[in-house]
Amino acid sequence: MNFIKRSYGWMTVALLATAPMFIIFNMVNIDFTNGLSISLIEGAGSEGKTTLEMMYHISGEFAIRWMTAVLTCTPFYILFGVNNLFVRQAMGIATAVWSFLHFIIFIRWEGFLETFTQVNYIAGFVAVLVLVPLFLTSNRKAMKWLKAKWKKLQSMAYVAIILSLLHVAILDKTWMIYAVIVGVGFVIRIPAIKAKVITLRKERGANKA
Repeated sequence: MNFIKRSYGWMTVALLATAPMFIIFNMVNIDFTNGLSISLIEGAGSEGKTTLEMMYHISGEFAIRWMTAVLTCTPFYILFGVNNLFVRQAMGIATAVWSFLHFIIFIRWEGFLETFTQVNYIAGFVAVLVLVPLFLTSNRKAMKWLKAKWKKLQSMAYVAIILSLLHVAILDKTWMIYAVIVGVGFVIRIPAIKAKVITLRKERGANKA
């Protein structure tokens, strides 16, 4: 029971991040008859999209959703005083996994060289590269080893979200909602605003007590 109480947060994140992947797995056919062969199941898409377009859509949407969620952790702490490092790390891992999956799907059916043919593809590719070290250091051992440098490294997530928003905006997808959420989060992080919000939160807490 104690383990569940300590771990229910990141376990919930893991479950929420993993469940949608079964939708993508149901869109491909994996055959081991003559070695490994992966092909798309025709007609598995919806909303007028082909199977491949649907795979791009699902993987890309969840990648940017989790990335946005990670960047709301600090504003959430400032506003409500609630923070859980393990949940934040789990969200970061979910972000990276969905982003890697999105990129793998792209290069599997479009080819790696296609990455450099459009600005939005390049922005997405660089965002994925930025996420690699963040993914590899999303654990307690890395925190102890890197010490103060760990937070500086993790701040590269801001670069990743900006590049991801650029990637989505050029594709003319639904990006504004994510930009607004991230933008509000940046405003709350401004030192003067942050200090004021924390002071008000503590005063409210003291009055309730």
